[in-house]
Amino acid sequence: MEHIIRKDNRPYWLKKFSIKLINVYVDRFLRPQFSYLGKGGAFFKPRFIKAFGTNISISDYPTLIGAPDAHIQFTAWNVGGWDGSIEIGKYSLITPGVRIMAAKKITIGDSCMIAHGAYISDADWHGIYDRSEPVGNALPVVLEDNVWVGDSAIICKGVRIGKNSIIGAGSVVTKDVPPNSIFAGNPAKLVKSIDENEFITRADFFSDPKKLASDFDALDKHSLKDNTFIRWIKSLINPSNKN
Repeated sequence: MEHIIRKDNRPYWLKKFSIKLINVYVDRFLRPQFSYLGKGGAFFKPRFIKAFGTNISISDYPTLIGAPDAHIQFTAWNVGGWDGSIEIGKYSLITPGVRIMAAKKITIGDSCMIAHGAYISDADWHGIYDRSEPVGNALPVVLEDNVWVGDSAIICKGVRIGKNSIIGAGSVVTKDVPPNSIFAGNPAKLVKSIDENEFITRADFFSDPKKLASDFDALDKHSLKDNTFIRWIKSLINPSNKN
């Protein structure tokens, strides 16, 4: 089946107004769920982004993408003597369906990308023999800077993933991953090493935030210049592959 990316039929002013509404929602309803949520964020479908527990922080310029059928969920377990925390650095990209759950501590560095449906946890969430035990064994997890976690990958307790490394889609990571490596499989194993001098990171992409915002605004003005409010309404009432 052919997948078609539908054109944005909103006029420029309406898109800008929509972004303002999203920012109001983020400030009013999403930001209070975090101990810190940094500046310069881009949030898509923010009502499908959820944080449970205290000690959850995301630094500046994050991109978070929620979806109705694939919520982003951050959970820090702060009951029963546990004091879980989640710390995410600058320039992160977190996509639909990602779940990050901490009973101790999960640390994610700058410029990390976490793909659809990935699961990062620092605990078993039940005892092996005592299934009523709510957490079980727990060990901190660390993702260093510029790590890319592939679609539906699982990062298990006690794992440290070195900077610039890539975890293949569907992988289960149970042991440490050295820097500048590609790991894949279940359990994840080394596929190849990569050159640390070749990277362009999300930190590079956001190096001049004002210019970046200006460039995106100019792109919107150009791509939406022929759109009208009536055309947008018609596209909602009678959507088609041409819209």
